[in-house]
Amino acid sequence: MKMIIHIFFIISLLSSISFASVQDFCVADPKGPQSPSGYSCKDPEQVTENDFAFSGLAKAGNTSNIIKAAVTPATAPGFAGTNGLGVSLARLDLAGGGVIPLHTHPGASEALVVIQGTICAGFISSANKVYLKTLNRGDSMVFPQGLLHFQLNSGKGPALAFVAFGSSFPGLQILPFALFANDLPSELVEATTFLSDEEVKKLKGVLGGTN
Repeated sequence: MKMIIHIFFIISLLSSISFASVQDFCVADPKGPQSPSGYSCKDPEQVTENDFAFSGLAKAGNTSNIIKAAVTPATAPGFAGTNGLGVSLARLDLAGGGVIPLHTHPGASEALVVIQGTICAGFISSANKVYLKTLNRGDSMVFPQGLLHFQLNSGKGPALAFVAFGSSFPGLQILPFALFANDLPSELVEATTFLSDEEVKKLKGVLGGTN
């Protein structure tokens, strides 16, 4: 019996080593098919060092919009080298009063570090408990995968933060836009949110929804 256990252990160990060494990386090929696990791999002969570097986070995003904020992603396929590595980045710029509304990342947890300003950040657990924290320069906070969370500039000047995700493609769904920026009939939105017809149509008008 001990011999059988040892054999299975060795086989499983060798299998894991073999699987891990199949290839070093899988640089995203945006022209190829995409699956839930990521993008297809670029031809290794066409991969260069530029696929593993990204300079887009150096420039501030445009905050002249309804949320007074901008998110600059460094995820696959834009940052092709992150594909399949389980990591990616983003830059958050928030003007005075700027907010990243309640949203979720279905594919990854998030870690945030404040570089400039003051940010009020928080998330809501599946038990509807709120975890809220005011973050200053140098402070960090994590947001568990799939949970609703937000970031709000609560300071007097602009705020800047960088985030890291535990996936090369974390995904994004912003709650206000999911509810009011689509063509879901207003009566269904009213029935599922307990908002009045007037409130729903006003929000749809602001965010571009129809019906």
